[in-house]
Amino acid sequence: MSARRHAPATARNREPIAAVLAEALPAHGTVLEIASGSGEHCAFFAERFSGLRWQPSDPDADALASIADWCAGLANVAPPVALDAAQPDWPIAAADAILCVNMVHISPWEATLGLMAGAGRLLAPGAPLILYGPYRQQGVPTAESNEAFDVSLKGRNPAWGLRHVADVSAAALAQGLRLERIVPMPANNLSLVLRRS
Repeated sequence: MSARRHAPATARNREPIAAVLAEALPAHGTVLEIASGSGEHCAFFAERFSGLRWQPSDPDADALASIADWCAGLANVAPPVALDAAQPDWPIAAADAILCVNMVHISPWEATLGLMAGAGRLLAPGAPLILYGPYRQQGVPTAESNEAFDVSLKGRNPAWGLRHVADVSAAALAQGLRLERIVPMPANNLSLVLRRS
């Protein structure tokens, strides 16, 4: 029986995210994906950006099994590692880029703070941290669908919910990462491209 999980949104958002990655990622090196989830994104991006080595990760054992299944046979994908962004000890010492899709709103704020601290440790100057998901922006009305999603998230866990870009940017800046670009994405999402100073 397959260990593969399926996230329906992946098929809808992978091409727009890939367009952002094409501009932000280096030509060579290791991309650490935080909270790889089902593994579908990692498998797709590894084939699209075959000159890069991909290191998927997730704190959930079932997710790790799904990632391994989706990425089986891809020579440029390392075995997935157990990694909780909120914890200070990560099982990887360096990366040339970090990608994190749909984690910031479905985790406690401590996970985002840990993500920024980890990126500050692992990334060399100029290396990117790319985030994707729904965010709030100062002076920009939040879509009704995102407001409803925020209520749903907080109903599942009061520590979850949509974050403000300004708060994420401030947390990043404290770890030596500057917000370079905000890219509007389909379905009322954003990609945030940050760079290590």
